[in-house]
Amino acid sequence: MKMKKIVTAILPGLITLCLTAVPSLAAESAAEAAVSSTEVTAEAPANEEMQKTLTILATSDLHGKFYPWDYALNEESLSGSCAQLVTAIRENYDPETTILVDAGDTIQDNSADIFLDEDIHPMIQALNYIGYDVWTVGNHEFNYGLGVTKQAIAGFNGAPLVGNVYDPDGNPLADGYVILEKNGLRIAVIGMVTPNIVNWDSTNLEGCTVTDPVEETQKILKEIDGQYDVLLGVIHMGLDNEYELSNSGATDYANALPEFDAVVAAHQHIAITGEEVNGVLIVENSPKGQTMNKITLTLEETGDGWTVTGRASETIEIGGYEPDPVFMDTFAGYHDYAVTDASIVIGKLKGGPLAPENEIAVIPSAQIEDTALIDLINEVQLYYTGADVSAAALFTAAANMYPGDIRKCDTALIYKFANTVYKVRMTGAKLKKYMEWSAGYYNTFHEGDLTVSFNPDIPGFNYDMFAGVNYEINIANEPGSRIENLTWPDGTPVKDDDEFVLVVNNYRCNSQLRVPGVIYEEDELPEILAIDVHGELGGVREMIGKYIVDVKGGTITPEVDNNWKLTGCNWDEELHKKAVEMIASGEITVPSSEDGAAKNAKSVTVEDIQ
Repeated sequence: MKMKKIVTAILPGLITLCLTAVPSLAAESAAEAAVSSTEVTAEAPANEEMQKTLTILATSDLHGKFYPWDYALNEESLSGSCAQLVTAIRENYDPETTILVDAGDTIQDNSADIFLDEDIHPMIQALNYIGYDVWTVGNHEFNYGLGVTKQAIAGFNGAPLVGNVYDPDGNPLADGYVILEKNGLRIAVIGMVTPNIVNWDSTNLEGCTVTDPVEETQKILKEIDGQYDVLLGVIHMGLDNEYELSNSGATDYANALPEFDAVVAAHQHIAITGEEVNGVLIVENSPKGQTMNKITLTLEETGDGWTVTGRASETIEIGGYEPDPVFMDTFAGYHDYAVTDASIVIGKLKGGPLAPENEIAVIPSAQIEDTALIDLINEVQLYYTGADVSAAALFTAAANMYPGDIRKCDTALIYKFANTVYKVRMTGAKLKKYMEWSAGYYNTFHEGDLTVSFNPDIPGFNYDMFAGVNYEINIANEPGSRIENLTWPDGTPVKDDDEFVLVVNNYRCNSQLRVPGVIYEEDELPEILAIDVHGELGGVREMIGKYIVDVKGGTITPEVDNNWKLTGCNWDEELHKKAVEMIASGEITVPSSEDGAAKNAKSVTVEDIQ
């Protein structure tokens, strides 16, 4: 049933009109907001009268974050949102010299799917409210069928762009470019989407033609030759190619098209302040409105017109800005609807909690033994990706779910963060190296120790537990030599040259697996096969909810396969029991780190209880 329209007559470009008259509401908070910047060139012409500037404010991957709220957690989230972007844009916007662009992935995630039957999706209304000049369609705009894609395009008041997708009748879904005028300058903006949408939404794209973005851009450049002073790409493609497909990443795009002054990339969910590739400045944003790129171009008038002579860029952290109160009031109806939706009961847990009670309060059972909690996460990741091996972490020591009703937002009790999942090509040797890195979370067990303890320098969310293989972690051994008896489920040893697919969350892939010197060296980084797998479902939390409803029929019970265990912790059982009792009574405490941040930094020993 279509919900009652809450926002029905928002004026296009409203914030653009306000910017000329309303002073910044974020001057105080914004002073701390800009965290990084880069200057590519900075040669100012001698005659200032022959100089102009152009500012490009760029966002992407907003993923349903119109309000400062995480609807999966059903709690406030001020890390970024459209409501905060209003304030940040007002602080950085000059109506005479600024254009505002977004590179897509807008109407998916953070419960955005509950608004798909609206004539204009609230996220598109938010773009209109703010006054975006350009919006390039992202891959997630194709998750719900071509009708939804076209409706989103039709609802945007600025220039919607996607130059490499044609519908079954051979018509382009939107223009491939637009030429804007600002400060006496002609700005050609070209928009493309990753051609890998055919891998993720083939059913929704049946009959459509998806073409090479570089080839389409080359056609456009011939058409508009001599009609622009600045050339800007707003492309929904990450820095790197995917599926080994040429021209599906911004690096290939820039290498093939050095005519561009700047390219706003997207899709990969990483903040890139300004990377120069083949003379082209490339920027990208963190997802869900966490960052905004600000590009400043300096141009000098020459005999041939205006030429870019200087480029600078910075990444602005949006978490430092207050939400705009007028925006909040305008979109409050949609927010209230989403909060109510988050409380809908989707199933039941029967038969006990997903993780057993901690024997010692500050030592999570789910990090020292296999539990139904971690097994459920890995099971869901394997089910929706078809991968061979899965890795998952316990994000909070209190993570658990107890018997009773399960609401949509309760999936966050299991999986706190809004991660998506990546598929990565893996070998047995690389997997073992990854597992050894993970097992470094445990302090080495010594004779006389009565508890398992954790390395205080490694946060718990960096300890992964694996499914799809069987293994033991011998914590009596030093880090780097702890993984033993690593086998496939049928008992066959995992060989170094075995090749298979691993599913892992986006944070682990981008922050550890693909960063040289963390786990692997530059020449052995595992290849990414796909990012945001089944992104139409949302992230891992949303996958868990769908799995409970669609696969488990609304009822789950604790199920543990015990595919891994700790070994080497051979304490005296009676003395261990005594230590547990003394800790519970307060007679002794589990040692913390010096700063108190790590609660289980050293084992309780026989000496401690005597």
